[in-house]
Amino acid sequence: MTDAKTSPRAGFYPIIPAGGSGKRLWPLSRANYPKFMRALGAPGSSLLRATLTRLRPLAPEENTYVVTSGVLAPLISRELPELPAGNILVEPAPRESGPAIALAAAVIATIDPEAVMGSFAADHVVRHPERFCAAVETAIKGAEDGNLMTVGITPTRPETGYGYIRRGSAIGDTGMFRVEEFVEKPKYELAKEYVDSGEYLWNASFFVWRVQVFLEELQKREPEFHDNLQIIAAAWWSDEREEVLARVWPNLPKIAIEYLLMEPAARDGMVATVPGDFGWSDVGDYHALGEIQGGDENGNVIIEVDAAREADRYRSASDVRMSDSKNLVVVSDGSRLVTAIGVEDLVIVDTSDVLLVCDRSRAQDVKKMVDELEKAGAAEYI
Repeated sequence: MTDAKTSPRAGFYPIIPAGGSGKRLWPLSRANYPKFMRALGAPGSSLLRATLTRLRPLAPEENTYVVTSGVLAPLISRELPELPAGNILVEPAPRESGPAIALAAAVIATIDPEAVMGSFAADHVVRHPERFCAAVETAIKGAEDGNLMTVGITPTRPETGYGYIRRGSAIGDTGMFRVEEFVEKPKYELAKEYVDSGEYLWNASFFVWRVQVFLEELQKREPEFHDNLQIIAAAWWSDEREEVLARVWPNLPKIAIEYLLMEPAARDGMVATVPGDFGWSDVGDYHALGEIQGGDENGNVIIEVDAAREADRYRSASDVRMSDSKNLVVVSDGSRLVTAIGVEDLVIVDTSDVLLVCDRSRAQDVKKMVDELEKAGAAEYI
């Protein structure tokens, strides 16, 4: 149902980058069944479907695009059968967020040169979608005025796992602020200074802009990248698409959209932000997952994964038993009994082929284990 205060906009085109494997949630998240396919926000709805659902009040479904890999495209088609087949844009190979988002901008420009486009990650949780829509509506207005917009998250604590946006002066009484700079993930003391100052927002990588403004800025700052992108866009709706992609795509750099465009544009006063407070989480690791679910009276969270049906349920699973244990995050596929006695602050993930046990405070280090497995050539576990 569309929110009464928000109506779909014919000229707004949301895109959903859906290519990451979510290494910090391994082995629950795998290369062939990644994090965004899991119901990590609420039972019965994958993160990807939840993303599409909260975008519906902002744009008609035929305007929504997903950018992904060839391996994941069939999975996404099955998960979102209402999305037109042509709205799944397939990258020949992952090259980070810069090329993925730029590809969508160039393709959308061939359909509607006056379009306003927004980019929203496939694997985030938003608890208050109506507040999210209100923030995006404000960002759309800023984009229509020629700004490259981002929706930042009002921080609730010092967080070392997120990048930050330093906001500058207010733009009138619009609810928007000029962006001074994007900041890398800080150490704890610096993150505390950021939050205490009130000048910083978390960078959730939510972006909104007019496609023509985006492409003009790209042409000015990265002319070779822009020209290669235009070659791809010109062939996108023809029989030559695959040949052109195979030839041109490898020439594009592997680069995040912040480095490609947003950071240099911010230095030139082209970027503005809308602070958002809508119950956001990137579900970045098992500790964050535990916080989202809340836990029982002892702070324990049990997640039962039905591997056969690739569906997730949150309940007191019969195959997990705990005694005198606190603040555990336990994920089980039900193939065997999992027990825990007298332990605290652990992550335990038990799947058919992998058992992961780690201190909950080291949850972000799961990515390091996946990197080690990749180096060792253990692709069957990734």
